[in-house]
Amino acid sequence: MSETLYTAKDYKSDQYVRWCPGCGDHALLNSLHKAMADIGVEPHNIAVISGIGCSSRLPYYMNTYGFHTIHGRAAAIATGVKVANPKLTVWQVSGDGDGLAIGGNHFIHALRRNVDINIILLNNQIYGLTKGQYSPTSPRGLVTKSSPYGTVEDPFRPAELAFGARGRFFARCVDVDGPGAVETLTASAKHKGASVVEVLQNCVIFNDGSQSRLASKADRAKNAIYLKHGQPMIFGENNEYGLMQEGFGLKVVKLGENGITEKDLLVHDAYCEDNTLHMKLALMDGPDFPVALGVIRDVIAPTYDESVYAQIEEVRAKKPDRTLEEMLMMTCETWEIK
Repeated sequence: MSETLYTAKDYKSDQYVRWCPGCGDHALLNSLHKAMADIGVEPHNIAVISGIGCSSRLPYYMNTYGFHTIHGRAAAIATGVKVANPKLTVWQVSGDGDGLAIGGNHFIHALRRNVDINIILLNNQIYGLTKGQYSPTSPRGLVTKSSPYGTVEDPFRPAELAFGARGRFFARCVDVDGPGAVETLTASAKHKGASVVEVLQNCVIFNDGSQSRLASKADRAKNAIYLKHGQPMIFGENNEYGLMQEGFGLKVVKLGENGITEKDLLVHDAYCEDNTLHMKLALMDGPDFPVALGVIRDVIAPTYDESVYAQIEEVRAKKPDRTLEEMLMMTCETWEIK
């Protein structure tokens, strides 16, 4: 981290932002600029990598290094950038189509390997750039240009996919919730290893209203719960509700009813190795449960990039450096053409 104080403006490029008016990408971009200022890494020590899609234009609007790559390959290229130059702070920006369809294989292996990159997954449950086809996260029954009678597929749930790939960090925010987005993005950057921030995003053109239950501060007070490590799981407009364990599941309770107090509620442990409760929290949905926002899981484990360099140093310590000619002679499989 740098001792120099930065502002959000230091991370903004001079490019004109080309997204639809009202697109959730605008709000997320502003939050990312603010988060980077809070983190304090110098712009020249940051690389932002994207694939293809509306959200993948984001590197143009950053005063950092950037690479607008090809469809679905953002995670692979972000991995290469981080391993080639581990001193860089690397951000990957992908949509639900780019990241979980053609890029799904790279996504899960980046998490399995625990490459130290920060993945922002903008989830608007639709293909926006290619004009409104259903995506891997579109809900069953959604009517789109490619499913005029409704989709007949069950969607990926990003948290479920991330945890199945042994992901160690998973957080969630809403595009228009600036403070919540800045907080989760900052936590993502501080985590050492692969991190995923799912951004619940509205597409005003092809899937407008998909996040209507969470669009305003009042909506989020009623329909979401902000999880914070070490704090009881409380939510509601007046913090009148909480979460308790019931058998192997969760249940919503009202404080004061049946003698229930804050001491009876579950306390969030983002650092727990066992992801069972993290999974249950991440998969909660309305109308019976609140949507979990904030840092859901934050577990430390060896990173791929550090392990690669540690292995190189270990081998070098045991074996002397050799020239190419010496290595060829050691194989006893050289020949001369005359």
